[in-house]
Amino acid sequence: MELINQKPFLDKIIIYPIKSLDGLSISQATLLKGGALKYDRQWAIFTEGKKLINAKSNNKIYKLRATYNNSLSQVTLEHRDNNLKQTFDLQREMKQIEIFLSDYFGCLVYLKENKFTGFPDDSNASGPTIISKATLQTIAQWFPDLTIEEIRRRFRANLEINGVSAFWEDQLFANKNEWVDFRIGNVNFQGIHPCQRCIVPTKDSYIGTITNNFQKQLITKRKETLPSWVNPSQFNHFYRVSVNTKIINLQQESSLKVGDEVEIMNN
Repeated sequence: MELINQKPFLDKIIIYPIKSLDGLSISQATLLKGGALKYDRQWAIFTEGKKLINAKSNNKIYKLRATYNNSLSQVTLEHRDNNLKQTFDLQREMKQIEIFLSDYFGCLVYLKENKFTGFPDDSNASGPTIISKATLQTIAQWFPDLTIEEIRRRFRANLEINGVSAFWEDQLFANKNEWVDFRIGNVNFQGIHPCQRCIVPTKDSYIGTITNNFQKQLITKRKETLPSWVNPSQFNHFYRVSVNTKIINLQQESSLKVGDEVEIMNN
């Protein structure tokens, strides 16, 4: 797999305003000084005992749909099985959202907000996650019954790079406790490590049923197709797809937009 003569550019931005619920594709995003995409995982659902409700632990997440208006001031929550659908103001109707969600999950839950860093899975690499479109296409080819859209929903990456070959993003990390500097538009990133996947990608993104042998097949194909130029030190196993990043010392909010060029600084 050759890396020369490739012209990477940002092709898609997806944010997930309420953690574990549906994403929203946008053409331009703001990076907060805390290093997170504005609105990405800005809200999260917790039980009364402060336990996070997510797709790893609660299968009811899968049948709960969320759509947002263009200004991200409103969310519409829908549970089609019960014909429940309601629109809420995300700033002024938190209690009403919590009542809706408590009824849905069958227990008392709270919607918490973090406007600075959101609620990332990896607090040590809390920047946007990155994957290439070719990677998603390749994985979809490994699973003929799944579309690229379904693979995209399962892996839930924030930034999708085009103009490159599959697994191009695997050059965005180095050894453990090291990083690769790269830039998207005018924003400097650090690539930290390949993302360790959980049970979520093995499940249908709309109903939560497990795809038989998904993890085993992914591991087998990932190992077989790992590019020769990849640093293998962070592959203690091959259930890793996409790259976790970090953004530090951001002095002011900065923007990313679809079409921005991607440049690796220390390669």
